[in-house]
Amino acid sequence: MTVQLGIFCALACALATNLGFLYKHRGASAAPTVDWKHPGRSAADLFRNKYFALGMLVATGAWGFHVLAMAMAPLSMVQAVISGGLVFLTVLAERFFGFTVGRRQWVGVGLTALGLALLAVTLPHSGGAHSSYSLAGMIAFESGLLAVGMLLVLSHHLGVEHHHHGVLLGAASGILFGVSDVAIKALTGSVGGAGVLGLLSPWMLTAVLASVIAFFASARGLQKGEAVPVITATSAAANISAITGGIVVFGDPMPHDPLGLVIQSLAFVLVIAAAALTPAPLRATGTAGATA
Repeated sequence: MTVQLGIFCALACALATNLGFLYKHRGASAAPTVDWKHPGRSAADLFRNKYFALGMLVATGAWGFHVLAMAMAPLSMVQAVISGGLVFLTVLAERFFGFTVGRRQWVGVGLTALGLALLAVTLPHSGGAHSSYSLAGMIAFESGLLAVGMLLVLSHHLGVEHHHHGVLLGAASGILFGVSDVAIKALTGSVGGAGVLGLLSPWMLTAVLASVIAFFASARGLQKGEAVPVITATSAAANISAITGGIVVFGDPMPHDPLGLVIQSLAFVLVIAAAALTPAPLRATGTAGATA
C-alpha cells in the first residue's frame, strides 16, 4: 500500500510541476533578465511578478509530493510515473495558457512521453523504497551530473547558437534537479535512521546547491526560450537523470531479458530524437495575457 501511495503522490507531483512551470514561464517572460552576477536582485525581480510567485508556490507543493513519493517508492519508479506529466503539459499549455502547440512540438513531446513510458514499462517494479547506496558511486554520479549541468549552463560561451540556449538551460536545470532528487532520496534513508540529525549530511548541501543553480538556470531558460520546448527539456533531463540515479546509485533493478534491454535502449533514443525536434519556434496566441 505504501508503494501505491507513492505512485499517487508522483502523479500529483507531475500535474503540479507542469502547471507551476507554465505559471513561471508567464512570470519570467515579464520579469527583468536574470543576471547571474546579481542572484539576489534577480530572484527578487522574479518573485515580484505574481505569476512567477504563484508558479513557485505550486512548484513547492509539487516538491512536497515528490519527497513523499521518493520516501514511499523506488526512485526509478517515481520518476517513471512523473514522466507522464508531459501529457499534462501540452494540454495545459494549449487549453489554459493560450499557446499554440505546433506539429513539431506535438511530435517532440509525444516522442519524449513515449520514450519515458517505455522506460516505465521496462523498469522492474520489485523492491521497496530502499535508499541504501555506495558512497563512491554516489559521489561519482553526483559529481558527473553537476559537471554536465554546469557545462550546459555555460554553453553560450562555447559557441552554441543563441536560439538553442533556452532549451539547453532547461536541460541543465533538469539535470541539476536530478542531482537534487538523488541527494534527497539518500536523505530519506538518513532521516529514517537518525531522525532530524540525518539532515546534517553533505547530501543536504548538494541538494540545496543544485536546486539554487537549477532555479536560476530554469528561470533564464524560460526567459530565453518558448514554454513547451524548455519545459519538455527540463522534465526529460530531470526524469532520465533521476531514473539513471535510481539504477546506478541505489541499485533499482533493470530488465533481465534481452527484449527489455532493447526496449529500454530504444526509449533513450526516442528521448534524444525528441530533443532535436522541440527547440523549434513556438508562438503564443495571447501575447497580452502571457505578459500580464
